[in-house]
Amino acid sequence: MSSSPSGVRSPETTVTVRYWAAARAAAGVAEDVFEVAGPIPLADVVRRVLAAHPGEPMARVVRVCSVLVGDRPAGGRDPGDVVVEPGSTVELLPPFAGG
Repeated sequence: MSSSPSGVRSPETTVTVRYWAAARAAAGVAEDVFEVAGPIPLADVVRRVLAAHPGEPMARVVRVCSVLVGDRPAGGRDPGDVVVEPGSTVELLPPFAGG
């Protein structure tokens, strides 16, 4: 990943993925920051998540997650049609129990 002279990644060239509950447990981290060259489809973000955290636990949880891009739900839209802009945050939210 490229960095600015101070060693801090520029939000204009990254997408942050935050993991919640079972997604966090499967990833072993609270978030990942991926370098991007421009807008990318959500499907590409998911591919990067699965490449960064290979194995069935992450694949299984990603299949059932609700996804927010910024503060907007991706809903049932095709992940190939959902555009993620540089500087955005993608939230992976597995189903929660309790209340």
